[in-house]
Amino acid sequence: MIEVRDITKSFDDKTVLHGVSARFETGKTNLIIGQSGSGKTVLIKSIVGLLKPDSGEILYDGRDLMQMNPEQTQALRKEIGMLFQGSALFDSETVLGNVMFPLIMFSDMTREEMLDRAHFCLERVNLKGADKKYPSEISGGMQKRVAIARAIALNPKYLFCDEPNSGLDPRTSILIDELLSDITHEYNITTIINTHDMNSVIGIGENIVFINKGHREWVGDKEEIFHTANEALNDFVFATDLFQKVKEYIVNNAHPAK
Repeated sequence: MIEVRDITKSFDDKTVLHGVSARFETGKTNLIIGQSGSGKTVLIKSIVGLLKPDSGEILYDGRDLMQMNPEQTQALRKEIGMLFQGSALFDSETVLGNVMFPLIMFSDMTREEMLDRAHFCLERVNLKGADKKYPSEISGGMQKRVAIARAIALNPKYLFCDEPNSGLDPRTSILIDELLSDITHEYNITTIINTHDMNSVIGIGENIVFINKGHREWVGDKEEIFHTANEALNDFVFATDLFQKVKEYIVNNAHPAK
């Protein structure tokens, strides 16, 4: 589990995060949502250590990132997998080379062990046989799956995903969502996803944190989001006619608990 407590972050004279607190649970898909400029990107960068908050605590299973020395921080980073918005694959490396990169950099495995692990990860994301291709030779969805394979190569305890469905068609986006959800549950990972994709929210949002103007304004799951009275959240999630109709259908057809 990752927990943030009273995180504050300012740039010059502008406060971007106002005492944000939230819990991101192990074995669940935790989503951070909010409008552009809401502070969600600053929040996730703070959690992963790319930005240092002005105050507060960031706890990785009780270990405070803010209090770690360089050696402890380096050790923690080996437990973290990152899936970047644009996949961030190395164009000059094959698919296999991209997946092996973190193993070469951060593991003590033998060459044979690294190859076995890389092939296992590629099979896990349904890319068996694509190891010799280069990123330019595969589709955007396949590139994203390579990036997921690379992110899980070191068997991370924590997985961060920045807009994983950016630039993908709806069908491929659903496949990526399902893959991230499956991996999270299968390996009991604490997965945090920063997203604008409302299909992801409704599809895999097991723990959703809504950031609005630098404040944590709402927390719930994909079922509760249809029944919230939070005006700002409703305006964000159900801005389109399609999602408004989905909400109306679910609310009108909900049956009281017995």
